[in-house]
Amino acid sequence: MAGLEELGLLGLFIGTFLAATVIPFSSDAVYLAVLAATGDPAGCLAAGTLGNWLGSVLTYFIGWLGKWEWIEKWFRVKPETLQKQKAKIDRFGVWLALICWVPVIGDVVAIALGFYRTRPFWTIVLLLVGKFGRFLVWNLVYGLI
Repeated sequence: MAGLEELGLLGLFIGTFLAATVIPFSSDAVYLAVLAATGDPAGCLAAGTLGNWLGSVLTYFIGWLGKWEWIEKWFRVKPETLQKQKAKIDRFGVWLALICWVPVIGDVVAIALGFYRTRPFWTIVLLLVGKFGRFLVWNLVYGLI
């Protein structure tokens, strides 16, 4: 995703959006590059959070469209396995949205939250909280450097 930092906050928005979908690259790298290039922590926090959050919301709703039959057929996952996974999602529920910022597994969690139909409103709110917290920490670390 080279060149996104040259687009400034728009590039940050695009990069963090795409990184929160199934496209594998680091939104942290884009965030830090744009933060260093612009020196605008508030703008980066807003653009990065918004892009990453909306990407996760899209990923969540992609999961929502999934059907058990498809997973069983195309990925040959047994219904018992899906039941076990659903029990784990049901145990923690929407609170799992807070860890969707974690690289690699965050996208999988967002898809699973949609697939197992967690409450959309609270899932989306907690996705926002997690994404904001992630980039706020980067701003704090960057301010200390």
